[in-house]
Amino acid sequence: MSAAGVDVVVSGGRVVTSTEVIDTSVAIKGGRIVALGESTALPRADRVIDATGKYVLPGLIDCHLHVGPEYDDWRTAPLAAARTGLTTLLPFVVYDDGESVPAAVKRLREEAEALSVLDFGMHMILNHEPHVLDGLAEAVTLFMTYKKRPKRMVSDEFIAKTMERLAALGGLCQLHCENGDVLCYLEDKAIAAGRTAPTDFPATCPDWTEEEAINRAILVGRLTGCPVYVVHLSTRLGLERIKRAHAEGQRVWTETCPQYLLLTDKEMERWGPFAKIGPPLRPAGGPDGNALWGGVEHGHIATVASDHSPRVPAAKEPGRKNIFVDPQGRPIPFGAPSLETLVPLMWSEGVARRGLPPTWMARVMAENPARIFGLYPRKGAIRVGSDADLTIWDPEPEWTIDKAQHLGIAGFTPYEGWTVRGRPWTTLVRGQVMLSSSGELEQKPGFGRFLARGGPQPPLGGSVR
Repeated sequence: MSAAGVDVVVSGGRVVTSTEVIDTSVAIKGGRIVALGESTALPRADRVIDATGKYVLPGLIDCHLHVGPEYDDWRTAPLAAARTGLTTLLPFVVYDDGESVPAAVKRLREEAEALSVLDFGMHMILNHEPHVLDGLAEAVTLFMTYKKRPKRMVSDEFIAKTMERLAALGGLCQLHCENGDVLCYLEDKAIAAGRTAPTDFPATCPDWTEEEAINRAILVGRLTGCPVYVVHLSTRLGLERIKRAHAEGQRVWTETCPQYLLLTDKEMERWGPFAKIGPPLRPAGGPDGNALWGGVEHGHIATVASDHSPRVPAAKEPGRKNIFVDPQGRPIPFGAPSLETLVPLMWSEGVARRGLPPTWMARVMAENPARIFGLYPRKGAIRVGSDADLTIWDPEPEWTIDKAQHLGIAGFTPYEGWTVRGRPWTTLVRGQVMLSSSGELEQKPGFGRFLARGGPQPPLGGSVR
């Protein structure tokens, strides 16, 4: 290769950014994008990838999933994600009892660097323990619910103290917004009344409990000057409160997930405890799903993520008799798999079926996650100087979701038998082919790198069409 040559040129495809679709080629050298332009004007390449008939998107990011001992591990989750077109993961993680946040980040980083095939960052979940405030990372997560999980639910005072410290650090506070005291009260009432079937669960988590908690989070964010990120938004009521914060100029951003866009509480009849997630699936025929689709189209919802939180079947099965607690009084766990269906469902249901432009995918699953979580423009963009992370997408194939093709521990998918349109054709991570056009992964566990992050940047808003 001459000094003027490049490593890879991706040509023939339609390059998709968060704002436009253009016919151009991408030149890559040393793991970064070095030029965009007509292929005939680009330097000679060692490898040319002909993406004719395909869309070339920025490498897609899942900014909300759970990795750890209770879930898929650092080897399995990235391998599963890489097969679906994702190139970066930002999972939620936890520290051990008595462990500081910096020590936990160091331990988990070493574990993940040895096992992850994809680049990764971390969101640290904080329990209600004052000592953890002494070593906050740039992005942490607080739970305003799950009162029956020791130390998981935090007080408003703890939220305020956390936000105050994060604001001084230039960080971001993520929150699971449901009123945990009210949910606990309603759950105990249901148990006392014998209403413990899986179909009894959603009613114990009414929509207003999400809105109320979002309101508190927004007001504490305003008090402390801390940016607020509401995870897995599930209701129209919550969305309206966030839109009001936007109108008032506050830094409040939110995500939603495929399960809230596509599924309803009717899944409790089919899947029982396996469909128990938090927040719950919302009522069939209700206003929430359509409101959320409107939110992602018009830019009020900045990102779409999986909230992948699989559980082994044995942990879920006791919920068939009592959806709240097992015979030993332990809570039936929340969570369902979503990582391996995130990208195909969002393309198929959002772009192919509902007519959202491909730029929408680049916005909500690449640029906006990178902006909010301090990775832009290294990640989330197709521009000179960015990491050469690309998701090359074939919009034509039609196929059926089948749990037998999945790698995760859950053993099921709520989308079993769904027909979807489009699938990943090739992906690149830092200029190296990750997923080949034959469907094989060319990189091995340990290829992934830890991503140091900066402060949040406002996401792109406004209508996508």
